Amino acid sequence: MDKIYTLEVKNVMQVTNNEYDKMSKKASPPSPKLKNCINAFLIGGLICTIGEALRVYYTSLGFTKDGVKAGVSVTLIVITAILTATGLFDKIARYAGAGTLVPITGFANSVVSPAMEFQSEGRILGTGANMFKIAGPVIVYGCSTAVLYGFIIWIFKLY
Repeated sequence: MDKIYTLEVKNVMQVTNNEYDKMSKKASPPSPKLKNCINAFLIGGLICTIGEALRVYYTSLGFTKDGVKAGVSVTLIVITAILTATGLFDKIARYAGAGTLVPITGFANSVVSPAMEFQSEGRILGTGANMFKIAGPVIVYGCSTAVLYGFIIWIFKLY
């Protein structure tokens, strides 16, 4: 016959909401919001300036309009992937915060980071299976929204 064991806890500390708020504020001091906003603005602006410089450069090389768009996107993705792989992107992100969420660099980082984290589990079940954990929903909902938008345009013939 199985014995049933019970554990009795005595002297449980009850914390009120007010006490919990005080402990929480003490444990996590407020962040410097203005400084964080300025850092995000400056780093985000720098990323966009680099993108604009690349656009001017590729245009001067005689690329077509579509070639320039592709060249800038691919270059920013490769730079972000390299910075993520070397650990520099995380250091920049800690300093810049939301400034690194410029769509193309943030997306590249969200694909490369999980791929690196799970590479020890192998190429298929590690890197391949986990690469799009963060970016996957963005791809799914972005494509779904694009299809829905296209369907609405088609229905109303808004071209």
